[in-house]
Amino acid sequence: MEEKVKIAKTAILSKKWGILSEINFKLKSSRGEWLDLKRESYDTGDGAAVLLYDLETKKVILTKQFRLPTYLNGNSGGMLTEVCAGLLDQDAPEVCVIKEAEEETGYRISNPVKVCEAYMSPGSVTEIMHLFIAAYNEKMKVSDGGGLDEEQEDIQVLKVDFSKAWEMVQNGEIKDAKTIILMQHLKLQGYLD
Repeated sequence: MEEKVKIAKTAILSKKWGILSEINFKLKSSRGEWLDLKRESYDTGDGAAVLLYDLETKKVILTKQFRLPTYLNGNSGGMLTEVCAGLLDQDAPEVCVIKEAEEETGYRISNPVKVCEAYMSPGSVTEIMHLFIAAYNEKMKVSDGGGLDEEQEDIQVLKVDFSKAWEMVQNGEIKDAKTIILMQHLKLQGYLD
């Protein structure tokens, strides 16, 4: 295979939460020219997300929490409505979503179904997000959810009619990519029609 990238130098700019690096590299263009480029890349590890749905009530469970980057971008006071998600932290993606669902929503799910995996912001972030759906019902509720105190999480749990949640996607109230992808999957598959 022909070499197309040559890393010249990597400098760590920050290691506080993830690793922010500045990378100097050469990239062989489609015309065969070597381009000298410099980019920043942020590595927090990979993550997983799950959309919980109830076939009987036709509801989905979403979360709402403060997200500093959305605040800095002038969005809704920083509050973002999204599916529950978290970093893998050495867990398999399926294990991660089961754990995150219980911590954030209070529901102990089983048998999450993988929809896909995708980069959410490949221009600057290395994270691959593993996306799942999982059925839930009220018998699976084991706590109020809301996240972990030791992680300083303050998560609101929202149980929303799928039709209302879909409307929130269409009118731009839901702006989170992983949530939009999973909502579209449920819509295309006709799970809650």
